[in-house]
Amino acid sequence: MKLTTFTSMMNRSTRNGLYLSCMISLLSISICLGQVSGNARFVDPFIGAANTGHTFPGATVPFGMIQASPETGNMGWDYCSGYRYEDQQIWGFSQTHLNGTGIPDLGDLLLQPFTGSINRDNFHSGFLKETEKAYPGYYTVALQDFGVKVELTATPHTAFHQYTYNPAKGKAKLLVDLQSGLVSSEEQLRNRVIENEVTFTSPTEMEGYSKVNHWVERNYYYVIQFSSAITAKTVLPTFKGEKAPRYALEFDLKPGEQLKVKIGLSTVSIAGARANLAAETPGWNFNETQRKATSQWNTYLSRVTATGSTAQKVNLYTSFYHLLVQPNNIADVDGSYRGAKNKVFKSKSGYYYSTLSLWDTYRAAHPLYTILTPERVGGFINTMLEHYDQQGYLPIWLLWGKENFCMIGNHSIPVIADAYLKGIRGFDAEKAFQAIKTSSTQHHPKSDWEIYNKFGYLPFDLIKEESVSRTLEYAYDDYAASQMAKALHKTADYNYFHKRSLFYKNLLDPETKLMRGKDSNGKWRSPFSSLALSHASTAGGDYTEGNAWQYSWSVQHDIKGLSALLGGNKAFAAKLDSLFLLKEVQEGTGFTGDVTGLIGQYAHGNEPSHHIAYLFTLLGKPERTQELVREICDKFYQNKPDGLSGNDDCGQMSAWYFFSAMGFYPVNPVGGDYVFGAPQLKKIQLKVPGHKTFTIEAKNLSASCKYVKSIMLNGKPYAANFIHHRDIMKGGNLTFIMTAERPESISP
Repeated sequence: MKLTTFTSMMNRSTRNGLYLSCMISLLSISICLGQVSGNARFVDPFIGAANTGHTFPGATVPFGMIQASPETGNMGWDYCSGYRYEDQQIWGFSQTHLNGTGIPDLGDLLLQPFTGSINRDNFHSGFLKETEKAYPGYYTVALQDFGVKVELTATPHTAFHQYTYNPAKGKAKLLVDLQSGLVSSEEQLRNRVIENEVTFTSPTEMEGYSKVNHWVERNYYYVIQFSSAITAKTVLPTFKGEKAPRYALEFDLKPGEQLKVKIGLSTVSIAGARANLAAETPGWNFNETQRKATSQWNTYLSRVTATGSTAQKVNLYTSFYHLLVQPNNIADVDGSYRGAKNKVFKSKSGYYYSTLSLWDTYRAAHPLYTILTPERVGGFINTMLEHYDQQGYLPIWLLWGKENFCMIGNHSIPVIADAYLKGIRGFDAEKAFQAIKTSSTQHHPKSDWEIYNKFGYLPFDLIKEESVSRTLEYAYDDYAASQMAKALHKTADYNYFHKRSLFYKNLLDPETKLMRGKDSNGKWRSPFSSLALSHASTAGGDYTEGNAWQYSWSVQHDIKGLSALLGGNKAFAAKLDSLFLLKEVQEGTGFTGDVTGLIGQYAHGNEPSHHIAYLFTLLGKPERTQELVREICDKFYQNKPDGLSGNDDCGQMSAWYFFSAMGFYPVNPVGGDYVFGAPQLKKIQLKVPGHKTFTIEAKNLSASCKYVKSIMLNGKPYAANFIHHRDIMKGGNLTFIMTAERPESISP
């Protein structure tokens, strides 16, 4: 190890004498910070951070590029966000993370403050849970082994760390690990960095660049600034295959002095990272930066006013918080970003949103954005169109401007169509439809239009994986395309896509009344197990992260047509009810971690199930929807770290709860019809554009009064089984009269 010393160590006894008073002062600051104002006080970032939720508790701002957060591990499915609440050691604090995904990535620029000897195996520290606190824009913990209090906050493009060292533990030191990241295996960790450059530009600054590869290949550039000068620098040994260094830095802090670290990031250049840092965090006032971050959260969180128990408010506002963690604007402050094919572009709007997990989020998260943050939706769509310009088709799963082709379908299409049908503008509608048409008719990876058009479905002997699920998702996208074509008066396109939207009918097996694989000769898959789970990467099969029972209801756009195939509403409802009464088992040889939150074979932990409970309302059995919504909310949305039943999936799991708490849900996510369930809070008020308010009130709501007796809209009886988006955006009052008496089923 090479050691370079700039200054001598300060008198340790002097430091010890001042440490106690410093910590008392910091404790008072923490207590003050703990009195969070506004609705941010109801957000618990630890919800979903245990079990399979895969959320992170660290500091970020709404739609920000940065997520400064602790890591308790960095390999495998358990560490998609880098953190598990159950763990007893913290490995460090990195600057980028994903919220609730099922595949790991990011985890860039790991920092770990420490004391004691320098050894590459001694950088993990235990911590006491009572010292770990988090709220929007702020995270703190005390590293027990090193005697360091860590505080984190963030701006859109920068992370701000503040460390308070116990002088009794020795000199203040900091690990800067440029190799670390969130991956699936040890080999991937060693090989993730393809290129790396780093320069110490002064005793208080370092800058550099890395090209890394895991879920996608991407570039990031950084500038790291320190509030105190580096007095010693040790280059740690690397492991075989690694291309980025790890440094142990030492600092000679004055009595009572904290080490503050600012990190600016860019996808474009070091100059971009420096400009981001200068624009957003020019000074060294940590508390002021934190206050601004929390204030940004409260600006959004104040759009909702909830009346209910504290636990209900925590669930509701945390769900809203998770919704706003992404999509992430990765454009620099000047609008530059690195997009497809590793080229640099400049956004006309100054924004380029990434982290688009569209197979998940088209279902409820994006419809919820159209209500709660409609001013952002045009920007999301412009990002999709910019990506289309660069790559030739709309994004499927966009991470840091790069397509990772994860999941199936092309669900930019329903997001765009839904926004247009709801009157959201700010994007070129003609261009948007051309992008939809091109993406739905011209070949690109994970598209099989020639086969799809020839057979009217994807035969399992020609499409080896997910043939049923992909057919159903294609059909839904075709429906979305047809509705936008209709709105734009494109009759030929409407007819073309409407016809394809009915291809789902070709896979409904009349014998089992389930969606079943069919080969190119028209023969049903045999043998056929309706409970066998499929997982493309580990077990193959005809379904995506599920089985026939879970995917057979994925016809959100044509419930009437599906009902006719199943023998009518009564037969449909009976078949659907049996889904919830089947044995709660996971059958299959592949990975089944995504199939969680079971009620019978209903799997709330994965997205294809999310609309299913609401189908009973459309079948004339709203009381069954109301029962199931209450059961799902009570079982699978609890105010604790393992309170989510599955991956939050970039806000989709949280969006389901938010909609259901209001009393309705977008069974068909295109067009703005929200199907009624039953509200879970006594009152929720939404601020909508034009200084208007839409209020949802549940009179007589209680643990036993979970059924809806009647509904009124703006004081008048309301008989429809859904409310339309435009009625919400007009402002007004939606009142549910609740009862403990189970209503009789009605004709839809």
